Amino acid sequence: MLDYLYTTQYQMGGILSISLVLIKLIKTEFDNRCSSDVSLIKITKNYTHAVYVPFQRKDDLVKFYEKPFYLGVLKEHVLPYCHGLLNLDYESEVEGDILPIFRKGEEFNYGVEFMLLISFKDNTVGLVEDALTSLESLIMGFPSLIVQYTQGQNFNHSNKRYTHAVVIRFQSLEAFQIFESSLEYK
Repeated sequence: MLDYLYTTQYQMGGILSISLVLIKLIKTEFDNRCSSDVSLIKITKNYTHAVYVPFQRKDDLVKFYEKPFYLGVLKEHVLPYCHGLLNLDYESEVEGDILPIFRKGEEFNYGVEFMLLISFKDNTVGLVEDALTSLESLIMGFPSLIVQYTQGQNFNHSNKRYTHAVVIRFQSLEAFQIFESSLEYK
């Protein structure tokens, strides 16, 4: 299964990289800190793995979903081992040096990717912007720990459960733990 997933990036244009991540549940105090209008959700115990696939352009993602090769990989090599599947697509700009855009360089050989799925209620437009701006400000306060940060609004119409996603690449598990235990984060 893994070989087929990784080979996909070489069979289709527009894929920058593919990261397959084993999900490790981390107990946090998210639920205690959230108002009734915002639900912050880390990947739950229902999921064991996450696949993170950044594309160069939104059009490349559309082509990815339409390709028979990709659908064949899913049908023949992934879905037989899955009890469920969740797709979430968002658009984000990556600033900085060209190597991190293509997820190349020493800092991408190791590290931890933190995925945060967020569900905002429909009537909370102002809160959405405030929450995402606050999160971005918090993240920018830890430049030595974080390799890359992306966030955006979900535009995948087959998944209405989550409205936004955030992916943060930390230099190491220790860097993630420092971030998560910081007073600013709590």
